[in-house]
Amino acid sequence: MRHAVRYSAIFSFCLVALLSLFVSPAHASGERQLVRAINDYRAQPQRCERRLVQVSTPLLLKSTLALPVGYGGGLREGLKAVGYQAVKVRAIRLVGARDAEEAFDMLRSDYCAALLDSQFADIGISRDRNVWRVVLARPLLDAQLGNGQSVGKALLAQVNAARSKPRLCGRQRFAAARPLAWNTALGAAAQRHSRGMANANFFAHRDPNGDLPADRARDAGYRGRQIGENIAAGQGAASKAMAGWLASPGHCANLMNPMFTQVGAAFAANSRSDEGVYWTMLFGAP
Repeated sequence: MRHAVRYSAIFSFCLVALLSLFVSPAHASGERQLVRAINDYRAQPQRCERRLVQVSTPLLLKSTLALPVGYGGGLREGLKAVGYQAVKVRAIRLVGARDAEEAFDMLRSDYCAALLDSQFADIGISRDRNVWRVVLARPLLDAQLGNGQSVGKALLAQVNAARSKPRLCGRQRFAAARPLAWNTALGAAAQRHSRGMANANFFAHRDPNGDLPADRARDAGYRGRQIGENIAAGQGAASKAMAGWLASPGHCANLMNPMFTQVGAAFAANSRSDEGVYWTMLFGAP
């Protein structure tokens, strides 16, 4: 602790040849037909590998996932280079399928578990004659994440829910604490730091200019006596960032500290950064 401020933290290749895909109308139609067949398959309970798999949500066709059939690089790196940050990805190569019907039969026969996996949300398909490449992926950011304002409200509600009951942070026991009030200046400072981490691809309390949380809060117009900061990276939803903080003794202590009365929080995303999404929560006491 320095100046009564406690900080804590959770802790290319260059895709030169992702060439534009020049797909014939017939091929494009076949790819859409294959997606429809896969989604119809996911819409009903299916028996796969001796177990019953329940209904899964339909996959969304994404052009960024349509990597060239002959692409041989790393999947995550290749997708990141075109702006898609995946937390889960699977590529399937099919050889010998003359049309979408044959491609689907091969997928259902040999890859039913991948087709029915509810963790996948998006799909990309590319084709060169009878060779098909199917990419299944789940993006880093949850589809329901929302905008900055809605996420700020969600984080405020979650931190106050956590403070409403006694909690053990590591070996330190905290009584229930009063709810925090949202502070616009702290929210602006949190947004600045999250955006800075996302765009400059770093993860730290001290930014490349040497500024610390108290500096950023002061620059945003906050004049409080005490400042604390939690940061996180790689979580695709506010609830996941909060769960990580509560599981970390130092972050949990910041969240439960009765000295703090105000808070601001924000996230920022950059699909080409290492972690994809970055979170900052700033606590203050006026």
